[in-house]
Amino acid sequence: GQLVESGGGVVQPGGSLRLSCEVSRAPIGGRCMAWFRQTPGKEREAVARILGDEISVMYSDSVQGRFTISKDNTEKSLYLQMDSLKPEDSAMYYCALAGGPQDGSIYFGSCRFNYWGQGTQVTVSS
Repeated sequence: GQLVESGGGVVQPGGSLRLSCEVSRAPIGGRCMAWFRQTPGKEREAVARILGDEISVMYSDSVQGRFTISKDNTEKSLYLQMDSLKPEDSAMYYCALAGGPQDGSIYFGSCRFNYWGQGTQVTVSS
């Protein structure tokens, strides 16, 4: 599958952004999808995960209560609504789809991810 993120940008602390991820050439219904983020020199960090058709969602402690993950199977899109943004949320954000090669996979909960988009940059700064 091909994943293409959009929606990143520069926002002031306390502001909001909505990231989108469009998926082509792969079904997403019933599959795990997630958002990860990464800053230079650090490992990719799981942010939010959605299992199946919103049967189960999971968030990292750092974004719980501020970010909301959702999915539209008809539009084959994944979203991340980010509210009350903080400077420490600044990172490259990646959309992920469960599956892919075993080597190099990253787990978030019970889901294994190794299909990635190219990323969209989020910068939170005054």
